[in-house]
Amino acid sequence: MLTIGKRDASGNAAKEADHQPRVAVGEEGGVLGCAFSGIWTTTTVALIDAEMRKIEQRKGFQTLALDLSHIEKIDTAGAWLIDRLVSVFEKKGVEIKMQGQSDVASILLGAVGEAVRREPESRGVRRPNIILRGLEAVGRRIYEMRDDFLASMNILGATIGGAQMKLGRGHAINPAAIFNQIDRMGVGAIPVVVLMSAIVGAIVAQQGAYQLNYFGANIFVVDLVGVLILRELGVLMTAIMIAGRSGSAITAEIGSMKMREEVDALKVIGLNPIGVLVFPRLVALVIALPCLTIVANFAALGGGILAAWLYSGIAPTAFIDRLRGAIDISTIFAGLIKAPFMAMIIGTIASVEGMKVGGSAESLGLHVTASVVKSIFVVIILDGLFAIFYASIEF
Repeated sequence: MLTIGKRDASGNAAKEADHQPRVAVGEEGGVLGCAFSGIWTTTTVALIDAEMRKIEQRKGFQTLALDLSHIEKIDTAGAWLIDRLVSVFEKKGVEIKMQGQSDVASILLGAVGEAVRREPESRGVRRPNIILRGLEAVGRRIYEMRDDFLASMNILGATIGGAQMKLGRGHAINPAAIFNQIDRMGVGAIPVVVLMSAIVGAIVAQQGAYQLNYFGANIFVVDLVGVLILRELGVLMTAIMIAGRSGSAITAEIGSMKMREEVDALKVIGLNPIGVLVFPRLVALVIALPCLTIVANFAALGGGILAAWLYSGIAPTAFIDRLRGAIDISTIFAGLIKAPFMAMIIGTIASVEGMKVGGSAESLGLHVTASVVKSIFVVIILDGLFAIFYASIEF
């Protein structure tokens, strides 16, 4: 207790000595009696620990009688010290008698004793072998995939159905929010998409020219670049970059709003968070990703033209002439058809992970990472499924 006022040093020392933890020990007729007094808290128990350990080493009695009636204050540290004394003599078969404890002391002693006795049990549990742990991990992942799928279908269905998009004041579609997201996710991503696509197109053309040079078929590098970029790499690289750039941003934005309870505030004022937060972002992605795919295709072809000119001596005019015969309209649409589906996958997964964020920064980081990894994984799987489908219908 803190007292304001002037006291001499001897008065302070005497007051502190009066409140120090003490234990009076007496033995008679096979009974060891311990009377506790003073303040038994975290700041004072260190003064009595050595004396308590000496008591724990005593032998030659059948009953331990503890008197707690003179304890002024006690916390978990003091309760643990007394419980340790009781545990030592219980293991020796000594009968324990306790009296005078307050309600607070009884609650603390019971809680501390339960916690201490639970630890050896948890340490004694044998972990299953590595095979069972592996099967358990697989089972947990399957259930997580099921939950993610159901949550994704809920968000996707609510968005397509126009959740909270009813006509009327405060409930209509907000074009400004959609165009703002298109600007952030689409227009803002053009520089990085152009740069990466041009580099990838140049690398494909350079490696193709290097290998085809052995067969004297340098001109076929045009077919390689055109078909590969327009059908596969253009849309796939764009989707991966958008998953890392915009997907993580969606998860971080929704997750931070979830942490600050802004999502709950939207529900309180009668708005559906899916309609307010997810709908504009999902629509913006579906519009922006096909447009970015077209930009990426042009950039990759430009990089391919430059690399073919430098490595194989194919002039840009000859490259374009050959490209007209190597591709047709189906080659172009084979890649563009994938873009809206990939955009919906990226936006849905990012939104689901954002809604799963808890109240800590660690949870936000984990779900942002999971959003990017899952989006890229599912996008690649979807691209493979489209390839199989195109092959089966000879498209």
